[in-house]
Amino acid sequence: MAGLTPGSPTPEALTLHEKSRVLEISFSDGQTFRIPFELMRVYSPSAEVQGHGPGQEVLQTGKRLVNVVDLTQVGNYAVQPVFSDGHNTGIFSWNYLYKLGAEQDSLWTQYTHRLQAAGMQRDDDMSVAAGASCGHSH
Repeated sequence: MAGLTPGSPTPEALTLHEKSRVLEISFSDGQTFRIPFELMRVYSPSAEVQGHGPGQEVLQTGKRLVNVVDLTQVGNYAVQPVFSDGHNTGIFSWNYLYKLGAEQDSLWTQYTHRLQAAGMQRDDDMSVAAGASCGHSH
């Protein structure tokens, strides 16, 4: 995953809001986003979620109440959250967090459509989702 693109906005403030379960992040271009932890978890850039190639994405469910229990800065280009469900392998670059914030409405819509296509509900247990969303074998 690429780090910062030259000239792209950089974060100026980053706050975890545990009660409302959002990451508030302000960028150098004046944009401030409130990104729900659930959206971050569902769209984690990790191989565990994204797979190792197109069409290998793993549909995430049951993440509405997920929290970020720790957040570690990675160099000068990203953060690595630890989620309350144990997921900790996603490295979120500043560019990716900006994308999540700026495109969250369309990302929620895509997520909803993927759930519907799989016959799943947002709050279904992941073990149920894993059986329904995986159309290939290893």
